[in-house]
Amino acid sequence: MDGGAHPGSGHPALPQPRGAVRGAPAVVLALALALGATWVADRPGWPPTSAAAGPAAVRPTPGVGAADAPLGQPPTVPEQGTWSALQHQGDGETPVAYDPCRPVHYVVRSDGGPAGAARLVAEAVAEVSAATGLRFVADGGTDEGWSEDRPAAQPGRYGDRWAPVLVSWETPATVPALAGTVAGVGGSEAWSAGGPYVYVTGAVAVDAEWARSREGDPEGRAALRGVLVHELAHVVGLGHVEDPGELMSPHGNATGQLGPGDRAGLARLGRGACEPRL
Repeated sequence: MDGGAHPGSGHPALPQPRGAVRGAPAVVLALALALGATWVADRPGWPPTSAAAGPAAVRPTPGVGAADAPLGQPPTVPEQGTWSALQHQGDGETPVAYDPCRPVHYVVRSDGGPAGAARLVAEAVAEVSAATGLRFVADGGTDEGWSEDRPAAQPGRYGDRWAPVLVSWETPATVPALAGTVAGVGGSEAWSAGGPYVYVTGAVAVDAEWARSREGDPEGRAALRGVLVHELAHVVGLGHVEDPGELMSPHGNATGQLGPGDRAGLARLGRGACEPRL
């Protein structure tokens, strides 16, 4: 398994959004995936280094929505293929993941997107949910747009909880990373309350013009769905690999479907730490 960065103590870890590239003729479904670098950004003093410290507006009440045990279990899959984690804990081996003891909420801003955008997202979410065992909850639509400085908690918009994962249809003007041939980007933000780092929210942005151009035929919609699955896999913590048999390859794979390593990695990411202190 490939290595990755691990976050520094006391600060949110922000992996760079990973991108999916459109228009590669050598790949079935015209799907190829760009290789990006993982980076970690520290925001001094934010969040506080303990659950009890710091202003209440910075983070939700600890443990909101948390259960006593994981809400689901990942499938048992063979340890085959190749996968990588976007980020690791301080031991350099344990991947950073979402808390399996609470649901991963998500919202969709359908403005500018293809017909049936919410349904396409739901299908991709269902695939990632099945592969990880993580429980996803659709919170409907939103008017929130992509922001590089998106707050992890937005009580005025979403209440006393971590902000849901945002899926939106954007342009290079609003998301510069979508310039050129990039069809989508996605990633998550990890926080620690003194224990393991846990992803608490994330975002996916797909190029709206490209998505609308692909909605009219089955192959195009399959390519769009593949991009959504790829970006959501980044959201839950999968990185790129060089194996051409995996969907998380920089150049996609020949099927547009999750490969054996993708599935092994997603199953591992579904066994993250429960962290009620967040």
